[in-house]
Amino acid sequence: MTSTDTRTGALALDGDGQDLLFREARTANTFSAEPVGDEQLKAVYDLVKWAPTSMNTQPLRAMVLRSDEARERLVPLLAEGNRVKTAGAPLTVILAADTEFHENLPRLFPHHPTAKDYFADEDVRVETAKANALLQVGYFIIGVRAAGLAAGPLTGFDAHGVDKEFFHDRPWRSLVVVNIGKPGDNAWYDRLPRLDYDQAVDTL
Repeated sequence: MTSTDTRTGALALDGDGQDLLFREARTANTFSAEPVGDEQLKAVYDLVKWAPTSMNTQPLRAMVLRSDEARERLVPLLAEGNRVKTAGAPLTVILAADTEFHENLPRLFPHHPTAKDYFADEDVRVETAKANALLQVGYFIIGVRAAGLAAGPLTGFDAHGVDKEFFHDRPWRSLVVVNIGKPGDNAWYDRLPRLDYDQAVDTL
């Protein structure tokens, strides 16, 4: 069944938009040499920053790797199967959770002046940061697709090593590495099946 056959009028987003963001969008494994500009990346962020997080915490942080030197520092920390695709991508971004996100709450959640105090406990703060930053990772990938680019998210890497190499004294914890660009030759694996609604959704 083609994507056109599965488009639904029950959604406000038109069929082309549905295909761009979901049905025709794929995880790219190779990329063309076409660069990804700062304006494109900023446009992605300026779109996805509006998506919801708990108490408007917005803990997602991004380290953008443009230089060859920065990429060379990352590649050895990746699982072997992720190294070639990352080395060949025009842009790589390390997405992380800021475990000190609560410092921004007086500005981000101003109607509740004591919101920062809810996260005095480090364990609570770290759990909240990771959960909400992972939400934002999903938004970020959709934003990349909305820009007409392909995203190649990776979770196979040495997170502790990445944190030590790139974040130093920052309170950021890496979650996902995302390669970004226009797809290259043989960019896609075969499309894998998805669960049907009745297999994944229950109603009480």
